[in-house]
Amino acid sequence: MELISSKENKRIKYLKKLFSSASFRREEGVFAAEGLRLCSDALRSGAEVVSAYFSQSFIEKNPDFIDEAQRKAGECLVLRDNIFSAVSDTKTPQGVLFVIKRLDKSFDFDKIKNNGKVLALENVQDPVNLGTILRTAEAFGVDTVILSRDCCDVYAPKVVRGSMGAVFRQPLHITDDLPALIGDFNRFGTSYAAVLDRGSVPLTECDLNGAVLSAVGNEGNGLTPETIAACTRKLYIPMRGDAESLNVSAAAGIILWEMVK
Repeated sequence: MELISSKENKRIKYLKKLFSSASFRREEGVFAAEGLRLCSDALRSGAEVVSAYFSQSFIEKNPDFIDEAQRKAGECLVLRDNIFSAVSDTKTPQGVLFVIKRLDKSFDFDKIKNNGKVLALENVQDPVNLGTILRTAEAFGVDTVILSRDCCDVYAPKVVRGSMGAVFRQPLHITDDLPALIGDFNRFGTSYAAVLDRGSVPLTECDLNGAVLSAVGNEGNGLTPETIAACTRKLYIPMRGDAESLNVSAAAGIILWEMVK
């Protein structure tokens, strides 16, 4: 394996830009995942690993993992420990990071008709929230998660880490026109906008049988009027305490539970 020992190496600059720039990740069609747990998940999930980077100390301690990575990754490279620490996006680097091909897939409602369950997210901005939502969606077996184009980058490092590997396995689709996509769904299913608004029905009273799509919006502003109008119905989560609202990831988790239980 090639040894990289300089911070000025073009690969080091490439990794730093990959961690820091959403537009660069989109241009390159790849993203970075760091840490033994995430990289192991990537290998088990069949993700396409373009490049694998290891610190020298990691190689000494994890020979079995190295063998597997060498079989499955496009290329493997070694960084001196101090170089790996300099490029790492975590406070306590474990010594392994992968560059992985983006997992975006084309979307077809025909594959999830009948009893399909879909979560739609509009303009969710906090990467921790998004990672948590993806992890919860995978846990509940949701058919797909749809994200509006203005959501934070699903392949940002904090999203990837927060998803605990769900980003590799949970089907997801990024759309430029969420209201239109919801309109397509309405041809065979029921869509709900999560809003505190006149005409909203308590979540516990919603009919969530059959094909259902639930839309959840931005942390501060909620769903746009266009997306609300595209949904066939509105729902809200009843609360007994004094809190005025829930964190978006908590709200999404509650709605997902009701959808699949």
